Amino acid sequence: MDSPAPAALRDLLAAGPIHRPASPADPDAIAADYVRRHAGVPATGRGGPEPVVVYPGNVLVGAYGDAGRVRGWLPGLPPRATPAAAAALLAGARAPERCPAPPCQEVVEDGAALGGLPLGVATPRDAGPFVTAGVIFARDPETGETALSAHRMLRTGPDTLTVWMVPGRQLRDLHARAVAAGRDLPVSVGIGVPPAVMIAAALGSRFLPAGTAKLAVAGALAQAPVRMAAGVSGPAPVPADAEIVLEGRLGAATAPECLPGRALGGSLPEFLGYDGRAHDAVPVLTVAAVTRRRDAYLQTVVGPGREQSVILGLAGALSVALSAAGPHWDVVADLAFPPAGGGMLLLVVAVRKRRAADDGAARLVARDVLAAHPFVKTVVAVDDDVDPHSAEDVLWAATTRANLGVDCHTWGGFTPLGMDPSQGAAWARERGADGGAGRTFVDATVPFALRGEAARSYAD
Repeated sequence: MDSPAPAALRDLLAAGPIHRPASPADPDAIAADYVRRHAGVPATGRGGPEPVVVYPGNVLVGAYGDAGRVRGWLPGLPPRATPAAAAALLAGARAPERCPAPPCQEVVEDGAALGGLPLGVATPRDAGPFVTAGVIFARDPETGETALSAHRMLRTGPDTLTVWMVPGRQLRDLHARAVAAGRDLPVSVGIGVPPAVMIAAALGSRFLPAGTAKLAVAGALAQAPVRMAAGVSGPAPVPADAEIVLEGRLGAATAPECLPGRALGGSLPEFLGYDGRAHDAVPVLTVAAVTRRRDAYLQTVVGPGREQSVILGLAGALSVALSAAGPHWDVVADLAFPPAGGGMLLLVVAVRKRRAADDGAARLVARDVLAAHPFVKTVVAVDDDVDPHSAEDVLWAATTRANLGVDCHTWGGFTPLGMDPSQGAAWARERGADGGAGRTFVDATVPFALRGEAARSYAD
C-alpha cells in the first residue's frame, strides 16, 4: 500500500480564505500592491499575519505570511523548538518516494516557456524579474550527494536564470565540484512546493547528521514521504507535487545579476527590509523544460515580507536546536526568530531554570549560537513564563527583568553581514566605533534566587 503523500500547497490553501482581487494584472505591480495593502514588518511598520492573495495570472502571494497557518500545515513540526524535540523530529525522517505520474507534469513545454511565466519586479529599482519562491533540487551524479535550498533567480533571457548562491551552501559546493570536473550540474527548480519541502530547504545542512537528507526531514515535518519524480529532460529529480518545475543545468558560465544592457546595481528588496546588492558574476541556469499543473499557481514572496521571516524563522529555530551541544542547553524551553530580525538576526531563547547554577546557562547557549550561526546578531534570553513569539512580551521582559548596563553583553571579532547596514564600515565611522562587528546577548531572565519577587500577577 502506498504511503500518503504530503499535502500539496494548493490542497492546504483550499481551506481558505483566499483573496482574489481583479487587479492589478500587471506582474510588475503585484508585489507593490501586496506590500501597500498587506505586508508587515520588516517591509512596513504593520504587525500581524499576512493574508493569502491570488492575483490575475494565478500569481500567489502571502502563503507563508502567518506562522500559525504554516504550523497547521506541518503536523510533524514540534510546538516548541528544543534540542529534544529536534532530535525526535530527525528520528521520524522519511525518505522520499517515487511518483510515476506527477501532477507537476500535466503540461510539458520547452525551456523558452520560462519567458511566459508572469514574473515581476518588486520595485522599479530591481535588477529585473526574479523567481523568489523557487527551491532547487540537485544531485551529484557521481557521489549521490544532494542539495535542497531556496535561491533568488533572475530571469535574464527566455530560457536563462542567474542563481545567487550564498557562500557555504550545499548547492554552491556541488556546482563548484561539477565545474572543476568539467561537467554541468543537472538541477530542477520547484515553484509552489509542499510547505514541508520549503521549510526543510531552509534548514542548515551542516546541522543534520551524516546520511540525513533535507527531503527526509521534509517527510518528518509532513509526516508523509515527499513525492519525487523523474524529470522530462534530464537526470535531476523533480518535486512531483509542485505547481511549476523548471528543469535545467548549471554550468561554468556566469553573468552579471542584471538584465542585458543595464548597469549593475541593486538586486531586489531583501529579507531585512533593505534593497539587496546585485553581484557581477553569478552562475547561469539554462532551462531545458518547464512543466506545470494545468492551472498552476506562480508562487512568489515579497523579500522583506512576513513570509520570508516565517520560513527562515521556523527552519532557523530547528537548526539552532539541532546545533545544541553541552548540558547547559538543558535549560532551553523554546527558540524563536521574530520577524523584526527577518527570521535570522534576532533570536529569543526561552529558558526554564531549575537551580541557581542555571543562571549562567543562557549566556553559554548564546555564545554557542553566535559561534555556529553567523547570521544571528542578537540573542535575548527570557524565562519560560514569557512567550518568545510575542514581541510585546519579550520587550516587557527586557524592560522589567534586565538592567542593560549589566545584563547586556557584546562580543567583537565577528564577520559583518552585508545586508545589515548597521554592521557596515560607514556606520561604524559615524558612531565613532572601531569598525568591528559585534554580537550581543541580553539576559532578560529573573535570577533564580529572586523568582518570588518577580512573579507575574496573572501567571498560569
